[in-house]
Amino acid sequence: MSEKEKLTAEADVDVGTAKDVEDIMRKYDRESNTRIWEGTPALIVRIITVAISVYCICSTLFSVAALEKRLTAFLGLIIVIGYLTYPASKHHVRTNYIPWYDIVLMLVGSGCFFWYCFSYDGLVKILTSARRMTTFYVVVGIIGILVLMELCRRCVGLPILCVAGVLLIYTFTQKKLVQIIYTLFFSTSGVLGTPVQVCAKYIIVFIIFGAFLERTGIAAFFIDLANALVGGFAGGPAKVAVISSALCGMVSGSSVGNTVTTGSVTIPMMKKTGYKPEFAGAVEAAASTGGQIMPPIMGAAAFLMAEYMGVTYAEVALRAILPAVLYFTGIFIAVHLEAKKLGLRGVGKDDLPKVGKLIGKIYLLLPLVVLVWLVTTNTRTMQFSASVAILVAIVVSLFNKEDRITPAKILEALEAGGKSVITVAVACSMAGIISGCITVTGLASKLISAVVSVSNSVTFIDPILIALFLTMICCIILGMGVPTTANYCIMASTCAPILITMGVPKMAAHFFVFYFGIVADITPPVALAAYAGSAIAKSSPMKTGINATKLAIAAFIVPYIFCMNPAMLLIDSTSTQIIMIIVTSLIGIFGVAACMNGYLFRNISWPIRILFFAAGILMMDPKTTTDIIGIVLMAVCVLWQKLGAKKQVAAES
Repeated sequence: MSEKEKLTAEADVDVGTAKDVEDIMRKYDRESNTRIWEGTPALIVRIITVAISVYCICSTLFSVAALEKRLTAFLGLIIVIGYLTYPASKHHVRTNYIPWYDIVLMLVGSGCFFWYCFSYDGLVKILTSARRMTTFYVVVGIIGILVLMELCRRCVGLPILCVAGVLLIYTFTQKKLVQIIYTLFFSTSGVLGTPVQVCAKYIIVFIIFGAFLERTGIAAFFIDLANALVGGFAGGPAKVAVISSALCGMVSGSSVGNTVTTGSVTIPMMKKTGYKPEFAGAVEAAASTGGQIMPPIMGAAAFLMAEYMGVTYAEVALRAILPAVLYFTGIFIAVHLEAKKLGLRGVGKDDLPKVGKLIGKIYLLLPLVVLVWLVTTNTRTMQFSASVAILVAIVVSLFNKEDRITPAKILEALEAGGKSVITVAVACSMAGIISGCITVTGLASKLISAVVSVSNSVTFIDPILIALFLTMICCIILGMGVPTTANYCIMASTCAPILITMGVPKMAAHFFVFYFGIVADITPPVALAAYAGSAIAKSSPMKTGINATKLAIAAFIVPYIFCMNPAMLLIDSTSTQIIMIIVTSLIGIFGVAACMNGYLFRNISWPIRILFFAAGILMMDPKTTTDIIGIVLMAVCVLWQKLGAKKQVAAES
């Protein structure tokens, strides 16, 4: 038996199960460490979760109550379902078990927010400033914040709490307790700040929409579509993973969730084809992570980006198109070169889905089409558009016998949406606390002055590059234990203003922190999406993370380029310039991918790999001079490899 046949045979049995994925995610991902409910308790928790989802949809669509009322009611409900879902530690995960102190925390913590909600009309007349705060109000605020922080520890993790804790300590050295609690709990500059406002207004409805869309069977449709398009080519299953994960990632908005959903199908296919386990897991993780930057839906943080910058969500999606294309093109080229290097073939024609059958299910895309049309026309609010798309998804599913959305599935989708929003809402509330501390202490201006001073002290490097590098490090470190949404909120409040002050356009600065918050999911040592992929592929988590980082190299390069030259974000560019930028950038990403993979026609020596990398970077920089130098350098490298491959074949024959 050949080595390839052995690998294929082993792949038939050596694939991680759902239990393997669950175990590794419970170990590294707090969001996966949930209580186990069965029987009547499970039914009660389910009813509560569904009711909360329905309330949130109705509130964002129809409520005319004051903002503070809606937000405090929202956070009160989040605390209820949060403590019913997340235990204090993994050691407390026992069937139908919740300790008495968790019940106390749940009731007291949610009670603080509900009290604020129902007492708001009277409070708004009294609490016009911190000076009117009584001891009772201070105690309520402290308890509410602490209970929310404990829930954050359980479902999000310690990194964001460490950041919030350090800032709180600093704030206590600058301001009095009464003023701090007034700002962080009773005003809209703390837990009720912009992140939670956007979460309650937009994000929850889109999360629920994603839950409904998943139940129409669209993930299976995307995988079949990708198989039909590229499954028969060299290394087809890996290319299927790239395309299907990009499409599914738009719907789920979760790197880990998408990796598990599509990876359970694509990773075994890749291993059977002959890809190494760590490469198969990395392809799925890298592609799934990129789903959050893939228009038209993108991740939850994109809604916050639109709010922070004061632009429409449609504009954010438009600016994200080219960087997203470069990201997935880079991964696609990398898997193609890997397939050529290993001599891998595609899936046989008899095993590929029939195009006619896929055309018959094209109607599954209708909810997405309706959503995009409503959002881009700006005739309706985003939450209304998502609600209409939910109804369209239900109607569309009626024509799909295998995945028809029944009343039971409607409840299931509402339950899944309610659970998914917990971590986002809690992370947003912590981001609000961090933002509030920065605002009340004036720390932002001090950070700006410090970074500008450090950047200007190094005379031989562009100060903006230093500021961008420091920001990248902060985003990646914070993102290793913080959801993308919270990471973006923190960076948008701290680092983005620094970049803007130094001359980086606002759009580019916010996209920069957004991108590096996302790639933290595949950047070792804590790369949750890569860990999920490794659990399915039965590979080393660290090796999988390193491979995923190499595959997603475009996400580490492109943000620097659009900060130095915003034309890549289609800002202030003519149609001709846009076409040239697209063409040269795609050629450039080919050069970078060839460098990282080390193969083109034959193995590439290190000097030539460095030249490929340089040529790729030059061509991705939207300037005429760099494009000319890059294309000449690229042509020389490709010709060198081609001639060398011919000589090698001639010598072997």
